Amino acid sequence: MAGQGKQAKVLRNGELERLLRHVAHSRYPERDRAMVLLSFKAGLRAKEIAGLTWSMVTDASGEIADCIALPNSASKGQGGGRTIPLHSGLREALDALKAVRGDRARPNLPVIHSERADGYGANAVAVWFHWRLAECGIEGASSHSGRRTFITAAAKKIVEAGGSLRDVQELAGHASLATTQRYIQGDTEAKRKVIGLI
Repeated sequence: MAGQGKQAKVLRNGELERLLRHVAHSRYPERDRAMVLLSFKAGLRAKEIAGLTWSMVTDASGEIADCIALPNSASKGQGGGRTIPLHSGLREALDALKAVRGDRARPNLPVIHSERADGYGANAVAVWFHWRLAECGIEGASSHSGRRTFITAAAKKIVEAGGSLRDVQELAGHASLATTQRYIQGDTEAKRKVIGLI
């Protein structure tokens, strides 16, 4: 497809577990685990991870909410905003990060920031993923791998959950279903099985 370029690698479960084990031993394990899971379990873009504030992940009482309420301003402008239900592992990671942040987990402050409490830019998030993936020996992956892994996994499970690709499109924040379909990695074995069922 013209202009599409090489797509980011979809990680296998074992590779994601390796990445999570690696960041568990980092200088900021709670922050780093939350970063990984925001990508792999919520499908956030690097820009969205950088723009995420505590108000987008907490409820009126300041507790971690049931979903991420991502406004257009934190995404790709007019159409990227969306509501993403929180995966249980991501909820736990955000709870743990909020606990270590203490009074620095105020609604207007970024969820992901450096030791100086400065927020990360989208490029800094992308570079962070590049180095962590390289340190784990996971080749062909990038900051977009989490998003592509999330969208592919959601597409495989959505019919089982009673939904359709339209629901995956909404979770991804894509304006068009065609864009969502480009993210989904095909499965040769699944195609072989479905032919046997026809």
